[in-house]
Amino acid sequence: MSFAKAQDLLRLALIASSRYSGISLAQIRSEFDVSHRTAQRMTAALETTFANVEITDGPDRRRRWRLLDSAIARMEPRQETTIEALEIAALSAHEDNRLRHARALEEMRDRLMSLLPARDALRAEADAEAVLASLGHVARPGPRAAQRPEVMDAVIEALRGPFRLEISYGTKDSKQRIVEPHGVLLGLRSYLVARQPARGPELLNFRMDRIRVAKCLDESFAFESGFSIDTYAAKAFGAYQDPAQYGEVVWKFSPGAAARAAGFQFHPNQKAEHQPDDSLIVCFHAAGWLEMAWFLYQWGDAVEVLEPAGLRDLTKNYRRSDFDALP
Repeated sequence: MSFAKAQDLLRLALIASSRYSGISLAQIRSEFDVSHRTAQRMTAALETTFANVEITDGPDRRRRWRLLDSAIARMEPRQETTIEALEIAALSAHEDNRLRHARALEEMRDRLMSLLPARDALRAEADAEAVLASLGHVARPGPRAAQRPEVMDAVIEALRGPFRLEISYGTKDSKQRIVEPHGVLLGLRSYLVARQPARGPELLNFRMDRIRVAKCLDESFAFESGFSIDTYAAKAFGAYQDPAQYGEVVWKFSPGAAARAAGFQFHPNQKAEHQPDDSLIVCFHAAGWLEMAWFLYQWGDAVEVLEPAGLRDLTKNYRRSDFDALP
């Protein structure tokens, strides 16, 4: 067995011992970026190497492998990369004003550092600082709407319940609103996705920067059946949701811009096809024409909107030819 395969087997054993429900073939494929057949070979090696492997079939019909009472969990692999990841995650949490998460990540990093010998701890700390310095702006660069850390803390507390939120939204003299939070969309401008029972059952977007005060109430509620924040977010290009605008979007990038456009993921469910003339057509379903127009402006006349007609009309007079570079 090669050293690389041995390292993968040890890592697999560590995962199988640390997850209460074990690890499935699909999770092995994702964790190790391997094929289904390779994942099967890895589980076979796990069963051959370790005597305390428990194999179970879950209610989802997926087989899982777990190591029972494994001493491997007490082994100490090198932690430099783990410490770097915690540092970056904590910094990103600070940038998003998720101070509770930032503190938890920093405490986890400190506990991990305290377990290392002094020499290894100093080296890991120095390596983490060097990586952070070389990465520069770890969080999203550019302008972002400001929001209050205490508001984000209240939202996170409410999502845990889930509990209703009492918010003061908009101007100082605005009335208090009771909302039922379902998730948060983070971005250039962040939004709270919530239902406001007084306005009906539909989900609404509340700009996080316009929430002046938020208080988590001791009132539970039920999430909308089948709700997924990823599915909800995919209905829009950015954050704005408008059912009337939802539909097929088709953009055509010129041959000179096709290679650059191919390096972007414009939407999680997009399809991209290179054309015989070397142009690139990108298709997806979403709403939010104004946010699309803001983005497309950067491409000047290197992109043409084929569908929908409303977006084509919104952008046709703003396709410039004098931009020095593409996004």
